[in-house]
Amino acid sequence: MPATGWNALGQWGDDAVRIEPLSGGVANDVWSVRVKGQVAVARLGKRSDADLAWEAGLMQHLDRAGLIVPVPIPTADGRLFADGLTVMRYVEGGPPETAADWRRVAETLRQVHRLTQNWPQRPGWRSSTDLLTAESGTRINLAAMPAEAVARCRAAWARLAGRQTCVVHGDTNPRNIRMTADRVALIDWDESHVDVPALDLVLPHNAAGFDTAESDIAAQASAAWEAAVCWKDDYSVRRLAEVRAI
Repeated sequence: MPATGWNALGQWGDDAVRIEPLSGGVANDVWSVRVKGQVAVARLGKRSDADLAWEAGLMQHLDRAGLIVPVPIPTADGRLFADGLTVMRYVEGGPPETAADWRRVAETLRQVHRLTQNWPQRPGWRSSTDLLTAESGTRINLAAMPAEAVARCRAAWARLAGRQTCVVHGDTNPRNIRMTADRVALIDWDESHVDVPALDLVLPHNAAGFDTAESDIAAQASAAWEAAVCWKDDYSVRRLAEVRAI
């Protein structure tokens, strides 16, 4: 999206201004901003209005339930995004460091999962079990992968078939977790979609408390998902190597 897209920031008020760029991955341009005298985070990307509306609605739902998430800050006329730009509450905190921290993360993720059963799928996305028959969805295109790799991924996802689905965060790396002594916050919901909750719970120190069998199911399915969603970069090739041959 051209840099002029940042002109949309004026829709949050005449005093809204960018401060400095933040790490936001390859899909978005992310900056700290000042809106109405408060520091916030603004993300400019190419997602559709339907996609942005899905994410904004999810953030509002989780916020009302008491979770700490980057809630969208409305424009001056009440919209939750404008011209591909979303302005969100800034969330403070640091990454998890200990096994106890990661257990708190697991419990927070399980709260998200409980609060979003029967949630509609993010527009254009597919779940891992949808991809047992579908070939594509948003960033995934199985037709671009070797047939043998697709077969391995589908074998891993087939072990999840029939399970309850919900919203998964989709990218629970430490950079997307903001912890304080009394709460756990989750940021950067770009990869969130409806899927099987086990995909969110492959965490350090086996923080979710999986037994050996469930740990294997979740780890294989997660490795297959990341191989497919990132195909074909070096990371995806490494993740595919973790998925057992059939």
